[in-house]
Amino acid sequence: MSVLAGCGEKPAADGSPKAKADKVRIAMVVKSLGNGFFDAAHIGAQEAAAQLKDVEIIYTGPTTPSAEGQIEIVNSLISQKVDAIVISANDPNALVPIAKKAMQRGIKVVSFDSGLAQDGRLMQLNPSNAQLIGRRQLEMARDAIGGAGEIAILSASAQATNQNLWIDVMKAELAKPEFAQLKLVATVYGDDQSDKSYREAQGLLRSHPNLKAIIAPTTVGINAAGKAVVDEKLVGKVYVTGLGLPSEMAGHVKSGAVKEFAIWNPIDLGYAATYAAYDFVKGRPDAKAGGKVDAGRMGSIAIDAKGEAAMAEPFTYNAANVDKFAKIF
Repeated sequence: MSVLAGCGEKPAADGSPKAKADKVRIAMVVKSLGNGFFDAAHIGAQEAAAQLKDVEIIYTGPTTPSAEGQIEIVNSLISQKVDAIVISANDPNALVPIAKKAMQRGIKVVSFDSGLAQDGRLMQLNPSNAQLIGRRQLEMARDAIGGAGEIAILSASAQATNQNLWIDVMKAELAKPEFAQLKLVATVYGDDQSDKSYREAQGLLRSHPNLKAIIAPTTVGINAAGKAVVDEKLVGKVYVTGLGLPSEMAGHVKSGAVKEFAIWNPIDLGYAATYAAYDFVKGRPDAKAGGKVDAGRMGSIAIDAKGEAAMAEPFTYNAANVDKFAKIF
């Protein structure tokens, strides 16, 4: 059973939904309602709508994350004749037929966060890209330890495609002058299991007495590594950084095991996706594969030949802002 939120349009005389003539109606279809990450994306969408002035946001999604629930919702949105659909897909392929139907009816479809296959959308807005994600993690490690020393990587599984891309970027970046005084001494894998990640972090701390930083490009790994540093009484000697969720990392920031960490800011993501959809609705000439979209305070975002775009480098969280975001996701 799906739930449609915010879709209370009054029908016209012919029974079809009556749009407000002066409003561009953009529907944000999320993986599921009640998810803090997407609630934050909704905040960003509302911010964009307020700036654009002629946008109405319809925020909706299934009660549980399923492709079937999203298909039902998109079908309803087609009937309502919305102007654009911005969707984080529960399945990249299963939603393509209904997304194509929407586009055939003149609705602009943009996917964000979790993308639709290329045939089902005009653009996919990724939170970031491998180069930006890999480099940012090295920068945070370097800054935490004063620019020089031994570092290690605690990843998810050895087969994790995204993790391996980021690690490859980090290894390439280490050859550059700005990272010349960092020495990568080990890469280990916790398989995104809390217990195994904790044991692997402990192993790094005990095997490398001169270790100064652990980079964990996984939310499970960074949480486990922070706990290991505290338990081994190495706070202030070894710092943990990488990609984490504010709600899980606030305690580690307070303990001193983590100075800063990063992950995409869902508020910015919802904001940029709304701006992108607006450009497509307005028929802006650059809003196409190989072009660009204007994303307000996020600047101009380039779209590659496959219709994919990267919003920005990951957002950095630290003692100044982690509590605020921990309440969101």
